[in-house]
Amino acid sequence: MSITSDVRTAVRLVQRLLKSRQNRNALARRLQQEPPLAPRSAEIAVYFADGPVNLYQVRQWYGPLAELHTEHPVAIISRSPGAMLTLLEESPVPVVYARQVVDLERFVDEQAPKIVLYVNQNARNFQMMRYGRMWHVFVNHGESDKMYMTTNQFKAYDHALIAGDAARDRLAAALWDYDLDARTTAIGRPQADHFAAEVPWPADGRTVVLYAPTWEGDRAAAAYGSIASHGTTIAERVLASPAHRLVYRPHPRSGVLDAEYKAAHERIIAAISAANAADPSAHHVYDDGPTLGWQLAGADVAITDISAMIYDRLAVGKPLIVTRPVSPDADVDERGYLGDANWLQASEAADVVERIDAAANDAEELARLRHWVERYFGDTTPGAATARFHAAVEQLLERWRTVAAEHDGR
Repeated sequence: MSITSDVRTAVRLVQRLLKSRQNRNALARRLQQEPPLAPRSAEIAVYFADGPVNLYQVRQWYGPLAELHTEHPVAIISRSPGAMLTLLEESPVPVVYARQVVDLERFVDEQAPKIVLYVNQNARNFQMMRYGRMWHVFVNHGESDKMYMTTNQFKAYDHALIAGDAARDRLAAALWDYDLDARTTAIGRPQADHFAAEVPWPADGRTVVLYAPTWEGDRAAAAYGSIASHGTTIAERVLASPAHRLVYRPHPRSGVLDAEYKAAHERIIAAISAANAADPSAHHVYDDGPTLGWQLAGADVAITDISAMIYDRLAVGKPLIVTRPVSPDADVDERGYLGDANWLQASEAADVVERIDAAANDAEELARLRHWVERYFGDTTPGAATARFHAAVEQLLERWRTVAAEHDGR
């Protein structure tokens, strides 16, 4: 058994090495065609040291960065050849490849950015944070009540742009001797201002239901996935209703560890296909695309598992139902929104259509939702979060000018 495992590990290692070499060769050819970034043309940098698997973390910022770029030039720094190839294809702002530390040094010398934004806590962030004369600002890639959101690593950054009061209270409770007033600014979720987009269904009066479950998890404490416990029944009931439309967006890792979970996932996909074949006007959707936003903004009601999708949905301020994990070992922190969530037990999945209609129309439920939306994100009026993001950047730039003048004067 151990020999077989060792062989598989060796094969995976060789495959990764070959893929890395292919990416480096392809990138070298591509960069020969790309004009270099002109000196002093990136006032703000976004540092991303991860590979393609975590590109979703920077993708979430594409819309806000593109808008900010119209006022202050922005460039993304990529350290991975695979990520760089993808960013060259899809990034709305310039991208710079800095595989080695010497490349970072060249970027700092040529561009002298005033602000560097960080979307995650990659250990290689410290290779960029060694440079002074710029503000290092943590913006993260989402909002949640996970332990990740209260790591002591926040203290490593000059400043952090956080979502709202819930984030502030989490940090106050977790971090010792951390000056929240001086080192954090609440901006909401500016990504949500860019969620709206054309949707692949007609405006025909159907109630659109987004079912966005997570994967099965790799340990009992994180067994939040509902596809096998709730999902097939949810899909069956919504697909059977002529007044509802299902948008199914599962986590891309759904079923990678559990064959039963994968089979349930595949049954939902097949059921969607069969329902559309039986009634082409239904326009049910199986969504496995890279873009997240239009689903959250376009759905009348969302059903999610315990995941970051909860908070992405809260950011648009629309009705939300959360599946209750069936595993007694699942770690559910109910100190925040989850303590007052609109829970759906597995035993209640057969009544999901009635629960959907109640969530969309119940005044008391909608009032509770508005309370939590305000607590996590503040004002979610379209454009409000973007305005706060831009104001925070302007304040940081003004502070940079003040401190730079003080140092130059010495």
